[in-house]
Amino acid sequence: MSSSFADLGVSHDIVESLAAKGIDEPFPVQAMTIPDALAGHDVCGKAKTGSGKTLAFGIPLLERVAKAETGHISGLILVPTRELAVQVCDELKPLAEARGLTIKAIYGGTDLERQSKAVRKGVDIVVATPGRLIDLVGREDVALDDVSHLVLDEADRMADMGFLPQVTWLLRHMTVPHQTLLFSATLDREVDHLVATFMNDPVFHEVAQANVTVDEMTQRFLLVHQMDKVKVVASIAQGAFRCMVFVRTKRGADRLAEQLGKEGVKAQPIHGDLRQSARERALADFGTGKLHVLVATDVAARGIHVDEIDVVVHYDPPSDHKAYLHRSGRTARAGTEGVVVTLVLWDQENEVRLLQKRLGLDLPITELFSNDPRLRSLALWDDLDAERKPA
Repeated sequence: MSSSFADLGVSHDIVESLAAKGIDEPFPVQAMTIPDALAGHDVCGKAKTGSGKTLAFGIPLLERVAKAETGHISGLILVPTRELAVQVCDELKPLAEARGLTIKAIYGGTDLERQSKAVRKGVDIVVATPGRLIDLVGREDVALDDVSHLVLDEADRMADMGFLPQVTWLLRHMTVPHQTLLFSATLDREVDHLVATFMNDPVFHEVAQANVTVDEMTQRFLLVHQMDKVKVVASIAQGAFRCMVFVRTKRGADRLAEQLGKEGVKAQPIHGDLRQSARERALADFGTGKLHVLVATDVAARGIHVDEIDVVVHYDPPSDHKAYLHRSGRTARAGTEGVVVTLVLWDQENEVRLLQKRLGLDLPITELFSNDPRLRSLALWDDLDAERKPA
């Protein structure tokens, strides 16, 4: 495995730009895929969220893409959510500037006319959600007939969220031969169809991972009481630097954030009904550490890439094992450790035991109250599976 980006064939200006950000050694997914992508092959990368995929596709794209004519684009990155569009754009912008290229994020929930005007002025690479890009193509503000390099990021999530018809529509409007890089945590039937239909003899790479992303996590399952549940989360949050709490509904996110505030824990909700400016402000505060607790619905959380989330709390148990992994993947990213806590009410025990079985887990569900000091140091329990003796 190559020990530096230069060894992979990355140009000096990009290597220098990466070094300025403190990035000197490639992660495994980058070391595996960058040489093939630089050689011009279509690449299909299977890797979990947080493994370094953005640079794995971003570096070859920036190395190979040409400047675009006004009204056209040369490079296109399709992503499932507006949060991910912003984050991918922000991560790649310094590298693009080093290459004399422009990059712009395009997504719904913001003023269409303003985004339209920005694209018409000219941009080389667009990071877009499918629906908003279709809007701009329909208005003839942007043409896809010069796209020479395409990235499909988090293809499995685009499938889960029902975006594949839109993605397919866009791909059919790309009329010139182009390189395609596809990254996904899973390669199930719908993603396989994309690969078979729209990719040209792709090279496959998979970052080996045991037990589908759960190995690096410390996992706790806590039996709690309904009247004590919010206080349990407050106690957990007080011992965490960044804590992400998952709920099933938008209303539940708003309510829990408000209840945590009453417990002295500053928290903000994030869900689809919030104004985009409020979502971006909450994410920015969470990313900088100004906000320690983010309460999110499943859909809103897709594409949130914030490093060093030390605790993920399933306030409402996830709908299935796949949702558990997507939620839990917010922590233990890029080799760091993290704690995942699932709160269980008495009538949810059977549901959670079935979930564990699907995950290949056999962990105790331990009854705890909000005044238990162990809630502030979840990763350090050695006696979790032992019965707690009364004082």
